[in-house]
Amino acid sequence: MKDCSAKMAIIGAGPVGLAVAKALREHVIAYEQFEADADVGGNWRHGVYRNVHIISSRKTTEYADYPMPENFPDFPSREQMLAYLGEFTEKFGLRAHIEFNTKVVMALPRADGGWEVELAGGEKRRYKGVLVCNGHHWSRRFPEYPGKFTSEFIHSKDYREPEQLAGKRVLVIGGGNSACDIAAEAARVGALSHISLRRGYWFIPKTFFGMPSAELLNPYFPVWMQRMFLRLILRIVVGKYADYGFPEPDHRIYDAHPTINSELLYYAKHGRIHARPDIARFEGQTVHFVDGRAEEYDVVVCATGFHVSFPFLPPGLVPVKGSAAQVYAGALLAEYKNIYVPGTEQVRYGFGPVVTPQADLLARCILLQDEMELPLGLVLKESGAKLPTTHLVDPIAAMRDIRRLRAMIPAMRRRELRLRKKLAGKNAAAPRAATITAPAMDPGTEVF
Repeated sequence: MKDCSAKMAIIGAGPVGLAVAKALREHVIAYEQFEADADVGGNWRHGVYRNVHIISSRKTTEYADYPMPENFPDFPSREQMLAYLGEFTEKFGLRAHIEFNTKVVMALPRADGGWEVELAGGEKRRYKGVLVCNGHHWSRRFPEYPGKFTSEFIHSKDYREPEQLAGKRVLVIGGGNSACDIAAEAARVGALSHISLRRGYWFIPKTFFGMPSAELLNPYFPVWMQRMFLRLILRIVVGKYADYGFPEPDHRIYDAHPTINSELLYYAKHGRIHARPDIARFEGQTVHFVDGRAEEYDVVVCATGFHVSFPFLPPGLVPVKGSAAQVYAGALLAEYKNIYVPGTEQVRYGFGPVVTPQADLLARCILLQDEMELPLGLVLKESGAKLPTTHLVDPIAAMRDIRRLRAMIPAMRRRELRLRKKLAGKNAAAPRAATITAPAMDPGTEVF
C-alpha cells in the first residue's frame, strides 16, 4: 500500500472540489486529487445537456475570489462554464495535483484516524484524511408508478441534445429546472410537450426589469420580506399560474428550491406546453393520469432529481435524511476524524459566493483537527451544533455561519480539551476504528 499519510485526498474535481483544492494550497496542506473524468468540471462536463445555461446569474455563480470574464453573458452556457472552471484550474496551479480518469471505489477509516483509499485499478493508498466532493447530481432518482412504460423511458441526466426529442410526443415528469428546460426543448422540436406535476411550483422568470432574478432582491433582507416582495412582483409580471394551466404552489417561496425559467410559461401561452397532473399508472405507451385522462407518448423524461450518495464509503457512514446529508457545519461528522463532506447543500442561487469561504474554513478545520484527538465534528455536536433539516441553504445565513465558526476556532481547542477529560472520566471509547466492512460495489456504479 502506498503511504500518503501526510496528505489529504480530494475526491472529485468539480466546482466544489476545485475550490477546496485551492484552499488547501493556500494553507499549505498537502493533498492529492482524484477525478473519474478526463478533465475538470464535474456535472458541467458529464451531466448536463448541450444547450444548457446556468439558472443563477454570472455574478451569483462565480467564485468569490475569481470573477467570471466581463464579456460573459448574465447566464453563461455549459461551454463557458467549463472554460471558466478550466481557467480557474490553471490560474491557481491545480491541474498538476489532479489524477484524471481515476475513480475512487472505496474509502475506509483506519484505527489511527487516517483513511485507506482504493482506486478502480486496485491500487490502495493511505491518507491522513479525505474530502468528499463527488457532487449530488449523478445518482438518478426515478419515480415509482404501477405498470410499465414500454417506449423510451429516461432520466433527465440522460438527455443530451434536441435530436432525442425531435418529432416525438414527450412527457416530462417533474417541475424543477431541468424539467422545465427539457419541456421547453420539446416544445420547440417535438410533436407535443406535456409536463406532469404532482404539486404546484413557483415558476420564476430568469429576469425581472432587465436584471437576473437572483440579483433582484437584496439578500440581506429578511427572508419573509424577500418572499413578500417576490410574490408581489410575480403577481404583477406573471399573474396566476392557473391562467397558464398550472396548479398554484402548495408551499411558500424558498420552502422548496424555486424553478427559474422564462420559457415554460411562454410556451404554455402559445399552446406548445400543456400541464398534466400526477401519473396513476403506465400501460405500454399509454400514461394514465390521476384525473382520468390517458395519452400516448414516445418519450417519458424523469426530471425527478437525484439521491445524495457516496458509493465509495461504507453504507451509512454519512447519514442522509431526505436530501440532506447529516453533517455538522456543512461538512463534518461526529463519529470520524479527517473526513469532510462539503457541497451537498443547494444554495438559493449560484455556488461561488458560499463555496469559496466554506473551502477556506475547511482548510482551517483540517489544521485544527491536527491539534485534536477527538473529531472536530464531535466537539461541534457537544457544543450545541445542529444537524440540517433541509438541503436548501439561504446563502446569507450560510456565510454568517461560516464567519461565526471561523471566529470560534480558538475556543474549539479549549472545548476539545474539556470534552476529552469528560469522556475520559466516563471511560468513553475512542472514535470508532476502521472495523467497517467494505461496501459491495456495482461494477457499473457511476461515482462522479
